[in-house]
Amino acid sequence: MNMEVNKIFAAILTAGIVGMLCWFISHEVYEKEPLEKNAYEIAGVPSGGESGAAPAAAEKAEPIDVSKGDVALGAKISSVCASCHSLGKGEPAKIGPNLFGVVGGPHAHMEGYAYSDAMKAHASEKWTEAALNEFLWNPQKTIPGTKMTFMGLKKPEERAAIIHWLETQK
Repeated sequence: MNMEVNKIFAAILTAGIVGMLCWFISHEVYEKEPLEKNAYEIAGVPSGGESGAAPAAAEKAEPIDVSKGDVALGAKISSVCASCHSLGKGEPAKIGPNLFGVVGGPHAHMEGYAYSDAMKAHASEKWTEAALNEFLWNPQKTIPGTKMTFMGLKKPEERAAIIHWLETQK
């Protein structure tokens, strides 16, 4: 019996040593150097070659000229919005409210939709181009507590395009 226990213990010990040796060799052979630049840039995430410090985040969205927004690009971006919002006149809400005619309307514009308390607090405010620019840049930062979990559109030309497209939806 004692000899069997020793054999089992030796097998476990040998397997552990072999596993650790394989791990060590693989990390030495396949050690990857950090990339000079990420293949795909993600807003707020530092590139591989940069230090671990994240770049300073902008405090608010830069102003945009909506009249220069590309309506065709806005229509394309609206497909992202359509995953949570309905866009046609009179269509029922999805996860988010219907966006038809939203520009110029009040923040809580859709009758019967269960807006968050944070959005209800802004119900008397209008969705101006500037307000939409700020909200679409970073919904959670602009109206903390909103139900909209979208990370935002960081590129000013995309915000201008979608707002210009939304203005055509009346």
